[in-house]
Amino acid sequence: MRLISVGKRYGLRQPWIIKDVRQEIAAGRLIRLAGPNGSGKSTLLRVIAGAMVPSAGRVAGRPPTGYVPERFPPALAFSADEYLEHMGRIHGLPPAAVRTAVDEWLQRLGAADYARAPLRTLSKGMCQKVAIAQALLARPGLLVLDEAWTGLDQVARGALDAAVAERVAGGGIVLFVDHDPARLADRVDEEWRLAGGSVTVVPPGARPSPTATAGLEVAEAGPAPQTAAIEVTGLEKASLDRVGGLAGVLTVAAGRPLGRVLVTVSGAASDAVLRELLSWDGVHVSAVAPGAEKPGSGRQPGEVGGAAEAAR
Repeated sequence: MRLISVGKRYGLRQPWIIKDVRQEIAAGRLIRLAGPNGSGKSTLLRVIAGAMVPSAGRVAGRPPTGYVPERFPPALAFSADEYLEHMGRIHGLPPAAVRTAVDEWLQRLGAADYARAPLRTLSKGMCQKVAIAQALLARPGLLVLDEAWTGLDQVARGALDAAVAERVAGGGIVLFVDHDPARLADRVDEEWRLAGGSVTVVPPGARPSPTATAGLEVAEAGPAPQTAAIEVTGLEKASLDRVGGLAGVLTVAAGRPLGRVLVTVSGAASDAVLRELLSWDGVHVSAVAPGAEKPGSGRQPGEVGGAAEAAR
């Protein structure tokens, strides 16, 4: 996908919010967009997602897109179920696939109990889950997230992290804005800094370590996590030995409730193991987290902790 001299302003005599943005984005990239409030981050994301027409230039090669806006309109005349089925049809999914996708994403995001509730009656956090579900229904090649984690509970945050990992591992492009500088910091391929309407690309090695406290001096980055936890569902019992035989896998623990499995892997092998698991039919990744407990930490076989417990 290419951004070719993209610019946007709200009126012929108005200042340019973004101007002459020229970027080429390869498949399988996770990109964070950063910049001060009012710098045009949401405007640029809308243009990239196709939700807004640029005033100059164009976006070429845009794949099928899922977009979570900064503000989701909750007062729509639908239930969550009806809205998602409608959006599934707009995304071009066959009727049977629409129902399957709606059920899957409501379940993964922890919103299944509210499927039939009118959107106008839902909390902000629950509406946000519906907004995320509609963007993920068709497993888009381009996923654009504007403060999508805001208002989510721990279960939904873990599910969204896992969905981002799935899209990237499957060759998709993900661009996101989030107020927490630590969000997905260990997985970001590059950061776009927006200032004065222009974008500067900062590679991972040139970024300071993230801090959630603005105004304080940023500490030096610590060592990369030695292990990672991948929680999956849909694994058959006979497949557990197959998982354990993957390069880099340290432990495989059947979790509670039945059906969840926590795979602890070496940090260096986490992306390769994740890609392999995502290629298996019927397997879903429900949480991914760095720094899982090392084998021998005292947890008994069959007990799932860390990221897995956080994802429930």
